[in-house]
Amino acid sequence: MTEGWFDDDAGPVVRPYAMTRGRTRASTGEPLDLIALVTAEPAGQDPEAPEAVLAGRAPVPEHAEILRRCRRTSESVAELATGLDLPVGVVRVLVSDLLDAGLVRVSRPVPPARLPDENILREVIDGLRAL
Repeated sequence: MTEGWFDDDAGPVVRPYAMTRGRTRASTGEPLDLIALVTAEPAGQDPEAPEAVLAGRAPVPEHAEILRRCRRTSESVAELATGLDLPVGVVRVLVSDLLDAGLVRVSRPVPPARLPDENILREVIDGLRAL
C-alpha cells in the first residue's frame, strides 16, 4: 500500500503563478522594494471581502491575509513574503493589486541620492554647537 500525501506534506495546493494569474510584475510600474512598508488604508473595507474593489481581478485568500496583517501594523514586503510563505515576486504582485484598489498604502524607502549630504549635516551640527 502506498502512502498518500496529507495536508502540509503535499505542499501548496495552489501554485504561486495561479495566485497572480500568471502576472510576474507589479502593475504599479515601479518595483516594490523589499523594505517598502505596506499599511492597510482605514477605508472601512472588510478584509474578508476585497473582491468588491479589486478592479475585476479575482481575489485570493492571500489578499485578505495581507490586509489583515497590515491592519495591525505596517509590514515590509519581505516580512509579508516570509509570513505568507510565498515568493517575494508573488507578494509584490498581490500588494500591487491592493495598491491599485486603494486598500493599502506603500511607504518606499528614501533613495540614497535624496538623503542629505553628510557635509551639510556636519555643518548644521557645528552651527548648533556654536550657539
